[in-house]
Amino acid sequence: MFDDIAPHYDFLNSFLSAGIHKMWKRKLIRQIAAVKPMQLLDVASGTCDLAIMAAHIRPEHIMAIDLSPQMLAVGKEKINRKKLGQLIETMEADVEHMPFSDATFDAAMVGYGVRNFAHPVEGMREILRVLKPGALFCVLEFSKPKKTPIRQLYRFYFTKWLPLVGRIISRNNSAYNYLPDSVGGFAEGPEFVGLMKDAGFSDVHFQYLTFGISCLYSARKL
Repeated sequence: MFDDIAPHYDFLNSFLSAGIHKMWKRKLIRQIAAVKPMQLLDVASGTCDLAIMAAHIRPEHIMAIDLSPQMLAVGKEKINRKKLGQLIETMEADVEHMPFSDATFDAAMVGYGVRNFAHPVEGMREILRVLKPGALFCVLEFSKPKKTPIRQLYRFYFTKWLPLVGRIISRNNSAYNYLPDSVGGFAEGPEFVGLMKDAGFSDVHFQYLTFGISCLYSARKL
């Protein structure tokens, strides 16, 4: 599915979110920047937006992994256009079986990908394994607004308008129905904090962004 929509993915992200997704991602990068990582892992990197945004915080190396070769191909083109090939390395890899040694990375991040893990807790346990003691882990995920009228507007937009526009532009009948379905059934807020703790992370915090449409989580490996 992600291979199929890869050519349209970046455009649809910006169009359907009115560009707000970049603000959310920059907020995550500011948290990562605070720990000054030298080795940074971007999991479920997709078209490598977060990895590219992280270039300005000057780590020594950014490893961007994803299961979709076509999404990574689009990301690689963007990396090459920005002349970041010496900094950002892409790899097709499964988060539950990453080919990295224990305690390799100073920080890790996932932008809107944890809900796509086959087993979220197991995937985060593997991220924990490859992080150094004291390392920071940040996650961006969608959430569901709770207050009226934002909740009703969001529901209409997310379940009706977004799938319609996504289908028309991407020509994929399932991908943009998958998005609201996956968000609707996934943990958020305190429930997701519990999943991070189950995976072994400590010092877990979260904050809702933009009326609760998105949520930023941070945690540490002891």
